Order: sequence, then C-alpha cells, then structure tokens
Amino acid sequence: MALDPQVEFVLGLIEKSGYPELCDMEPEEARAFFDAQAPKLDIRPENVFRVEDRFIPGPDQPIPLRIYTPRQPVAGERLPLLVYLHGGGFVVGSLDSYDSLCRALANRVDCVVVSVDYRLAPEHKFPAAVEDCIEALNWVAENADEIDGDAARLAIAGDSAGGNLAAVTAIAARDDGGPSLCCQVLVYPVAAGTPDSFSHHAFAEKRLLTRRNILWFYEQYLNGPEDAKNPRFAPLETPDLAGLPPTLLIVAGHDPLRDEGLAYGERLRQAGVAVTLHNYEGMVHGFLTMSDVIDKGGEAIEEASRTLREAFATAAPRRYWKPAVNFLRAGYGCSPSQEP
Repeated sequence: MALDPQVEFVLGLIEKSGYPELCDMEPEEARAFFDAQAPKLDIRPENVFRVEDRFIPGPDQPIPLRIYTPRQPVAGERLPLLVYLHGGGFVVGSLDSYDSLCRALANRVDCVVVSVDYRLAPEHKFPAAVEDCIEALNWVAENADEIDGDAARLAIAGDSAGGNLAAVTAIAARDDGGPSLCCQVLVYPVAAGTPDSFSHHAFAEKRLLTRRNILWFYEQYLNGPEDAKNPRFAPLETPDLAGLPPTLLIVAGHDPLRDEGLAYGERLRQAGVAVTLHNYEGMVHGFLTMSDVIDKGGEAIEEASRTLREAFATAAPRRYWKPAVNFLRAGYGCSPSQEP
C-alpha cells in the first residue's frame, strides 16, 4: 500500500529541513537533537492531576521515573497501573520526549502511568536497559499503594526499542516469578536478532527510521554479535512464549521493523497468547506520537487506550490494604507537584 498522504507530507517537510541522521552525530548530540525535535510533531501536552519525578534504586545507579496520575482518586480508590518504556533505539529518548504521550495515555485509560528513564547506550550496553526495566516493573508492583495504584491491574507498554524492552520485561516477569501483567501493548517493537527481513531492506531509506540508523543503534547497544541471539535482546529467540499476557501488537506498513513485529505476533498466537495484531498500512515508524499531524496516530493511541481500559476492566481490582514496603526498593526523590 502507498504511503498515507499525511505521512508523505511530514516526510517531505523532514527532507526539506535537511536534518542530519542520528547516526551521523555523537550519542549525546543525538539525544539533545531528538528531544528538541520531538515536540514539533508530538501530541499537544494535556493536563493531568499530578506529575511526580522520583528515583528508585537500580542495579547500578538510581533509575528516574515519572509518575502521571490522571485524577484525584476517591477515598480508598486505587487506579490501574501502566509501566511505559520509551523508544529511541536504546540510545536516545527520555522522560521529556515521551511526556505528551504518557499524559494522553493516563487521561484516556484513566490509569497511573509510570514512565521509566532506563540507562542508554553506548555508555550502558546490553543488558543494562533490560535490568532497569525489570527493576522498575518490580518496584511499581511492590509500591503500587504508595502511588495510588492497584498492583492487581498492572500492564506494560512501549514503542520501538521500548516495545522490545516491554516484551522482554514481560517474559522476565513470567520466568522469574515477577508481577502478573493483565496486558502488554507493543508498538512497532524490535523483536528479531538481526535486521534482515524483507521490510528492513524494502524500507531502508526515506521512511523516518532508516537502516543506517538501525545498524548504528544496535552497534551502540550490543556488546557483540553474540548478543543479537540473546532472548533478552531478541524476544523472537525465546523458545517458549506461552503464558504471556494478552497482547496488542501495532506495526506500521512502511516500517523496517514491520516484519519482525508481525512474526512476533504470530509466535505469540501459536503459543496460545491472546493477540490483537494491527498493521497500520501507509504508516511509518514513529507515527503513534505524531497524532496532531497524522490521523492514524490518534487512532492507534485510541486503540491502545481502549485495549488497556478493557484489560483493566476485566481484572478484579484489589481491595485497599497496606502491604509491607520493601525498603530496598522504596523510591526517593522530589515531592508530587500539583498541576492546574
């Protein structure tokens, strides 16, 4: 299917701008550039009841979190919880560049969203990001009460590299006796060990995410070729995918990552996982966060929100009780800030 006209317009603007590719920059420069450009195509930020930045202990250093509470819970109420892992090729992306999307999800789903600022490559190679995301998910489940959340209604989501990390973290939770997840939402995730599918070559250029950038991202993140076959990088390498939570998997028709996302969805289905797989034809990588200029981006956000609402509605809410706090993982940082 041809590119959507709105996508063609956006790609034309980007081409005329003469923006350099991220792989032609140093990582720190690429991060600053990515964060500066994100608001130009991003969703307009929405007000939520409370935004709190805090740090939790991590495997190597404190992990920054940003916690979005959409409204003030009524007495004794606990809201569902969504752990969100941002994209950026394991090299770029931040709490700030995904702030608008997390606000939108918190409001549309009516849940507490916890955005995780995991360690980035090349300063922190694989599996540092995975370790941080696993630790963050565990912390959210164990400290749900502290952030007005209900650990019995817990889901995970992410896009691109964050979709990869969400998938891998869900597998780790299953294998390691971690928190029970009622849903996972994976948006154009990295799923394969090597970028050699048909879509990787068919959409290698002029589709926002280029093959040059993908290869550069992997070079920054992985320690060597052996990591490409590690299931904690490539979820498609996981021998058994049974027992994972119901899954919404969104891919874009003109995305180099399309085919591996489709393959992962099929593997999940074969393993007996309830999967909804939606290929947004005519879209490119990153369209979800461009909903102000690309209509299907808004449709994808609504589909993700609807899926999460339904998953939370079918999971029985936990009655309020005060669990024992795991002080080794208790958060510390700034106090909540009230927003207008």
